[in-house]
Amino acid sequence: MKRLGSQWVTPTLWHGDVLPAEPCWSTPFVVKSRHGCNQRVFVRSDAEDWPKLRRKAERWMTAPYGRWLDEWAYCNIPRGIIVEPFIGTAGRLPVDWKLFVFGGRVRFVQGHLEREHNHRWIVMDRTWHRASARSDEPDPERPHTMDAMIAAAEKLGDRFDFVRVDFYEVEGTPRFGEMTFYPGSGLDRFDPVSLDAMMGREWLQAASASEQPTDPVSISPTTPEPHRTFAVNR
Repeated sequence: MKRLGSQWVTPTLWHGDVLPAEPCWSTPFVVKSRHGCNQRVFVRSDAEDWPKLRRKAERWMTAPYGRWLDEWAYCNIPRGIIVEPFIGTAGRLPVDWKLFVFGGRVRFVQGHLEREHNHRWIVMDRTWHRASARSDEPDPERPHTMDAMIAAAEKLGDRFDFVRVDFYEVEGTPRFGEMTFYPGSGLDRFDPVSLDAMMGREWLQAASASEQPTDPVSISPTTPEPHRTFAVNR
């Protein structure tokens, strides 16, 4: 991550096309694809059925991605498998903070809570007032590093009329997750409907502004490192 710095990036333990015959990393760790959606396994102990996991990873490598639901920008992402350290605490996944960036400015933050067993999400605006519908669920506590996340998201998203940039807070430190241009494949329903309409207006305004003449050199994308995931694992 040249634009943010290596301290924002979860280290890669291994990357390749075929998992080794035996795991060579201390548990816990995560195995995931770099080119698909929801293709991940959390390996928390040595009791994991490694041959079964290897077969699953092989299926990930054979399945094309991007044509389904017309997510064409993902079609040419090179396939591959990544192994990373598990960054949760006490075996639990960290909260997934998804920042919606329109025209280089964060407008909304979607907090995904307990994704593994009791998944639900709440949308806050950038001033930390709830934008999604009220519920019995209390508002999530604003992360201590949210200001840093917002600044980083706006730095990464300044080239696009829209992108969602995801982060975690790990031991009091912000950590980059990924960037995606197709949140929920564009099919997620927001409650209330007015929130969906509000996001649509933000996007239209940002897209209109981006049509103004711009120096093409300033917006040419930086080529990512070959083994990193930047856009797919929603």
